[in-house]
Amino acid sequence: MPLEVFETAHAKINLALHVLGRREDGYHELDSVVAFASIGDELRINISEQLELQVIGPFALRVPLSKDNMIIKTWHVLYDILKVRNIGLPNVKIELTKNLPVSSGIGGGSADAAAMIRALIALAQFKLETDEIKSLARLLGADVPVCFYQKPCRMQGIGETITALEIELPRAIVLVNPNLPCSTAEVFKNLNLAKGQSFGTAVQLENPPSWRNDLSSSAFKVQPEISKVLAALNQEPCFSAVRMSGSGATCFGLVASMAEASSAVARLSVKNPNWWIKAAQILPLNSQTSTLER
Repeated sequence: MPLEVFETAHAKINLALHVLGRREDGYHELDSVVAFASIGDELRINISEQLELQVIGPFALRVPLSKDNMIIKTWHVLYDILKVRNIGLPNVKIELTKNLPVSSGIGGGSADAAAMIRALIALAQFKLETDEIKSLARLLGADVPVCFYQKPCRMQGIGETITALEIELPRAIVLVNPNLPCSTAEVFKNLNLAKGQSFGTAVQLENPPSWRNDLSSSAFKVQPEISKVLAALNQEPCFSAVRMSGSGATCFGLVASMAEASSAVARLSVKNPNWWIKAAQILPLNSQTSTLER
C-alpha cells in the first residue's frame, strides 16, 4: 500500500452542451461533448490518524472546509460503500491545491471528488465496479463519472452514459473566467422547463460547427459578465470556436497550437487584468487516466 498518492483534477470542458429537455424525475436530459485540459487542481493524499483537509492555492479561500466539501463528502460515501463489503477505508490527510476557479463550469468540486476517488483507489488498493462509479453521480454530482474518466467523450443522460470519442480535437484551449461565480442550480432553474418538457436537439458529432451550449442564455441572466467574456474571445481571430463551458462562468476559445494560445492569453490579459485567463493543452484519448465506458 503506497503511503502517498498524487492526483490531478483536470479542468472539464463542455465543447458542446445540448439540453434535450427535462425528465419526469426533475433531472435535465443532456447530450454533451466533453474534453479535459492539462491544467487542474492537485491533490496530495497521505494515510493519517484522522480525516483532514488542507486547501492552498490561488482559490483556496473560496473552498469550504465543512462536511459539505466535495472531497470530504466523497470519503464518507466511499466509506459507506466499502463498509458493506467489509473493506476498511483509512483516514487520510488531503492537501488540495485549488488552481481552478470555484463555481466556474469546468469541473470544480466534481473534478476534485473524482480525483479523490482515484486517489483512494490507488492508496487503499480496492476496486470499484463501473456501475458503482456511475451511481456516484446520484450521490456526489452528475459530472463525477465523466471527471473520473477524464478523456474526450460524449456524455448523455444526466451524466451516467459515457462513450469514448476518437475524433480529432484542437490541440490547445484558452480558458477565461471573469473571477465571478455562476450558480449551476440557478442556471438550470432559469431554463424554466416543466417536467416532461422537450427542449433542444442532440449533438451531431460529425458537425462541430453546429455544437452549442444551451445554458448560455440562462447563464447570462445569472452572471451578465459572461457575455463580455465571450465578446472578448470572439475578437481574437485565432480561435476556431468560442463557447461557454458547463453552466459558466468560464468560457473558452479553441486554437491549433499552444503558441497561438499563449499569444492570445497575453493579449487578453492586457485588456482584462482582473480576469482568470489560462492556456492549456487538450488531453488526448490515450492520456494516462482512468477507464470508464458505457
